[in-house]
Amino acid sequence: MPTPPRPRLLLLILAYLAFVSLGLPDGLIGVAWPSVRTDFHVPTEAVGLLLIASTAGYLTSSVAAGFSVARLGVGWLLAGSTVMASLALAGYSMTPGFILMTGFALLLGLGSGAIDSGLNAYAASAFGPRHMNWLHAFFGLGVAVGPLIMTTVIGAGLAWRWGYGIVAGAQAVLAVAFVFTVHAWGNRRGAAGGGAAANPTGDLRTETIAADTVDVEPVTPAVPPPIRDTLRLPAVWFGVLAFAAYVAIELGAGLWAYLLLTEGRGLGATAAGICVSGYYGSLFLGRVVQGVVAERVGTARVLWASMIGMAFGAVLVAVPGPAWLAVVGLAIVGFGAAPVFPLLTLTTADRVGASHADRTIGLQIGVAGLAGAFVPAGIGVLISRIDVEVLGPALVVLSVLLLLVYAASNRQPRPASTTPS
Repeated sequence: MPTPPRPRLLLLILAYLAFVSLGLPDGLIGVAWPSVRTDFHVPTEAVGLLLIASTAGYLTSSVAAGFSVARLGVGWLLAGSTVMASLALAGYSMTPGFILMTGFALLLGLGSGAIDSGLNAYAASAFGPRHMNWLHAFFGLGVAVGPLIMTTVIGAGLAWRWGYGIVAGAQAVLAVAFVFTVHAWGNRRGAAGGGAAANPTGDLRTETIAADTVDVEPVTPAVPPPIRDTLRLPAVWFGVLAFAAYVAIELGAGLWAYLLLTEGRGLGATAAGICVSGYYGSLFLGRVVQGVVAERVGTARVLWASMIGMAFGAVLVAVPGPAWLAVVGLAIVGFGAAPVFPLLTLTTADRVGASHADRTIGLQIGVAGLAGAFVPAGIGVLISRIDVEVLGPALVVLSVLLLLVYAASNRQPRPASTTPS
């Protein structure tokens, strides 16, 4: 058996650390925002500008990442994008005004989107499905650690800027590591022996097969259907709505939970920060646990149980009562939400057909990104105009919508696959 190449283990560790770093900024903003809005004298809903700016950058760099990899290579893309994210976070920590902070949010989105796309593309070809799932779990770990960092900073009497400065420093260290390993990232196909396709178990071992020892039948590629045929499928749009509703729930709960617990339920700042971290921690734990469960009982059962669990948790958040009731509800929402995004992505072809799956997945993720910016921002407007307690009912409505559109998507007839010409 060939000896596992050392760079592969190092790259795997760096990939996990990079996914943790991707989640950290998402976990910071919810705890930091009450202090940020006070310092800059902006209304509660102004956080929507930061979300929209970062989402615009994220979507732009995600789309451009495929072209950038071809020109720069994965290593340089990751190194440059991590430097960009580090500079943006350092800008957060030093910005004199909210408008400039919005500009840094755009820069942060540009860096994060390229890192996310570049690492996902690399992992899909080099690490296999097991590590692919765990990478996304570690993103959740990063989001869970973010509130703890900001809570510790604010609890120590320091300004919220220190929280962003700490994470900026960690991103800078990661960028240096990417620079020193830039050439190793570029050799993934040779090292991986064809990536996940050749090594589907995700084991970090190299398999070398001489090209002249295998006779390969030429494969006639399937003719992709016209784009208009994909867009005409009701299941496509039900799937898009499902992704939009899911992301709105996950991000909306994470963004406004701190404000609900402190201003709405009277919980102390430190305790509320820990509880928000616990919400994201339940996402991490759920992805680790339910990924195994889905293999045993099937994805459909896990999806239904998870969505029903999200709705139940949202009801607990919406019910007027003590802080612990909302905390339990948030934990149930997080644990239930954990497998929904990856399993909805995995089962897209089951709903729309294999020939439409790639386009549908791209459309789903793109709209999910927009929903992740605009819906939580809209909830912020409602909170500002009505009361922070509006968060619970908003989560209930979105959870019911998710259940309805998922049920509708599964009732649509699956189109026939396009045959080769």
